[in-house]
Amino acid sequence: MEEIDRRIITLLARDGRMSFTDLARETGLSVSAVHQRVRRLEKRGVLRGYAALVDYDAIGLSLTAFVSIKPTDPAAADDAPERLAHLSAIEACHSVAGDESYILKVRVASPIALEELLNQIRSAANVSTRTTVVLSTPYEHRVPEPAGPEDGRSDERT
Repeated sequence: MEEIDRRIITLLARDGRMSFTDLARETGLSVSAVHQRVRRLEKRGVLRGYAALVDYDAIGLSLTAFVSIKPTDPAAADDAPERLAHLSAIEACHSVAGDESYILKVRVASPIALEELLNQIRSAANVSTRTTVVLSTPYEHRVPEPAGPEDGRSDERT
């Protein structure tokens, strides 16, 4: 991947609503060149979509927690993500190495709502849980720089 594409990705990851004009100014390219590169990155699946960042406190979901889960029966099918997909309070599901099988990021309104969600998770997926409640979030949604040749990846030309 070219350095200029990495720059475009970084800029759009920080502000998905950045205009092609602003992208052109930041990258030193013409507006049409930026437009072509963005479309190519979208077509290749590098840019998968654009999203709004939500203030969860403002919408009443002020409690964030990480819930580690593991099957109560180790011989059971590994289908917890499918069994939990209907629970909208689960923001993310990560398969992990270690004692647990998955770590879920959840957002709820209160400790009582968290307790109810944990009961739903346990019964829906037949898992045990270990929960860590977030006290504060000094930062989130940080944008890492895309890896380049110096990071051990080849510099593919597109």
